[in-house]
Formats: sequence, C-alpha cells, structure tokens
Amino acid sequence: MSVAVLAAALVGCGSSNAPSETAAPEASSGAAPGLPAAPAPAPTTSSAPAVDGTVVDINIAGGKVTPTNGQAQGTVGKPIVLKVDSDVSDSLHVHSVPEHTFQVEPRPDQQFEFTVDVPGQVDIELHDLNRTVATIQVRP
Repeated sequence: MSVAVLAAALVGCGSSNAPSETAAPEASSGAAPGLPAAPAPAPTTSSAPAVDGTVVDINIAGGKVTPTNGQAQGTVGKPIVLKVDSDVSDSLHVHSVPEHTFQVEPRPDQQFEFTVDVPGQVDIELHDLNRTVATIQVRP
C-alpha cells in the first residue's frame, strides 16, 4: 500500500459510516402510449462525496509511521481529512486553532476530519509513538 501526503480536491466526507448506495428514481419519459420509453438514468454510486480540502494518508504498522515529518498544504475553513490504517491504539494530536485529538484504534480505514480557523503551521503528532506525522501549512 502506497502511503502519501496529498493535497487533493477529492476527499472523504469525514463520516466513518460507509456511504449508502441509492438507485436513481424511475423517470417518466412523457412518450406517447405504444412508443418505447427512454431508459432511466443509470444508478450512480460513489465511494465518497467530493469536497475541496486536504487528505493525509497515515499508516502505522510494526512501530513505524508513514509519513513521518510529511508536508501538506491546507486552507482555513476547508476540511483536512486524516485517513488512518493502524495495527496499534494511539492518539493523534493536531496543534491548531482549535486543537483536535483523535483516538486511533488498531484497525484499517479510520477517518478523522477537522478544520482550522487560524492560518499558520499545523503539526499532527502521534503521541504514543512520539512522531510528527505531518506539518500542514494552512493559508487564509
């Protein structure tokens, strides 16, 4: 699994629940009786809704953290999403205004979302492993 720090336009919504899949409602074609109706639009599904923000992918395995001292860019008021796969429990602390703390569990596919109100440098630290995971430069 490749793990990277990215600034991306497409990120998860911050909910740890899986998105529900819904089929498009059947549309009335307005066709005259006896003529074939236009096909209904195909159902659409998405793994995550699109939002504008920053994503940091974090992997914790065998006492190692990836990334360590990573760099990313963010914007005040826009979501920052931490996607975490971990084999241990730990605590992620975000040094920002406001500050945030997230409890990491020993499992894959965890997602934590937050926003920052004040521009500047935001450090994300893993407490038990005593590592700086990433620094995000948050601009106005």
